Amino acid sequence: MNGKIKYTVGERVFQVANTILMLLILLVTLYPFYYTVIASISDGSELIRGNVLFWPVKPTLEAYALIPKIKNFFLAYGNTIFYTVAGAMISLVVMSMGAYAMSRTRLRGRRLVGFLVSFTLWFKAGIIPIYLNMDSLNLLDTRLGILLGFACNAFYIVIMRTYFEGIPVELEEAARIDGLSNFGIFLKIMVPLSKPMFATIALYCAVNRWNGYFWAMILLKDERKAPLQVLLKKIIIENQMMSSLEGASGFDFTRQALIYAIIVVSIIPMIAVYPFIQKYFVKGLTVGAVKG
Repeated sequence: MNGKIKYTVGERVFQVANTILMLLILLVTLYPFYYTVIASISDGSELIRGNVLFWPVKPTLEAYALIPKIKNFFLAYGNTIFYTVAGAMISLVVMSMGAYAMSRTRLRGRRLVGFLVSFTLWFKAGIIPIYLNMDSLNLLDTRLGILLGFACNAFYIVIMRTYFEGIPVELEEAARIDGLSNFGIFLKIMVPLSKPMFATIALYCAVNRWNGYFWAMILLKDERKAPLQVLLKKIIIENQMMSSLEGASGFDFTRQALIYAIIVVSIIPMIAVYPFIQKYFVKGLTVGAVKG
């Protein structure tokens, strides 16, 4: 035997069709990002005319040169990084401790707590009640409101709880015999064994924080506290590009290219961080799955 696998005609047709389908999905997925990049380095007049489709037209870095002139750009960028890093860390701490407690059968009222958490997946308070609640807690127009007000996500809690339930109870019992407290078991046993899960949830939380603009736009009145996404929304939707430039004029054709340039700059940190946590992310794709 030569060791080669013989495929039937049907299997070969399936492989070819599957390959074509995956290539189409890859193309549809990557093209928006590719278009954003080529649009950011194309001439603004050609971009407005719709001549930029597959490659840059009259390449120029003029749009990137204008970015430093945008009022509060670097401050907004710093705010976004702060909200992302601090918010993701706070979310991991709060949700992981709650999920660990819910995963232990000795917790009184465990089913009720689990039901109440799951209930919020289908029914939410709504915009006005959340706003009034933040107002009553004096968290309006504060960075703390953005960090704490949205630290929990019921879906992530359920995933983390399921992951903790898959860790053998014998490890916890052995640690308890050695004298570890509940917090010690969580910190020294559960956390090290759950690195793939923590990395995956951390990435999800970070992406949500980085892309989030709605509640920051609603709750923050001070422009110095606003994240980059609110500034970008202001430029795109409210057409306040010219008022955001300091001492600049006559950039009508460059405005559209500048928007794409800001988008490219805003996604660089996410792209830069992903390779370092990819090995954990691949393992964490099965987070929450049934474990044997």
